Amino acid sequence: MKTKRKSARSAHVTEGSGNVFADLGLPNADQELLKARLTLQIYCIIKDRGITQAEAGKILGISQPHVSALVRNRSGNFSLGRLIDFLTALGQDVEITVRPTRKDHGQMSVVLA
Repeated sequence: MKTKRKSARSAHVTEGSGNVFADLGLPNADQELLKARLTLQIYCIIKDRGITQAEAGKILGISQPHVSALVRNRSGNFSLGRLIDFLTALGQDVEITVRPTRKDHGQMSVVLA
């Protein structure tokens, strides 16, 4: 069994919350995480279908450079609503469920089927 040597300087490790945007202290962290997950799903669909960015742009109604930004997870220019529109244009059903929470503040999440 190998053992790791301790370095002269020890690293401080902090466990993340599961939302890197919140961990970085960015505003609207829940929305940013949701957008990142939707963007990843769009990327996966485009990749799995083997279509070019130009072809994806025609389907989504955006230019190829915007598709390029999207597949590189640069969703900042697109609203949640627009990302949902992209998913439906790609033949996906999108469900939004609203239910009471047991906490003081609700949360957003994406569940992939």
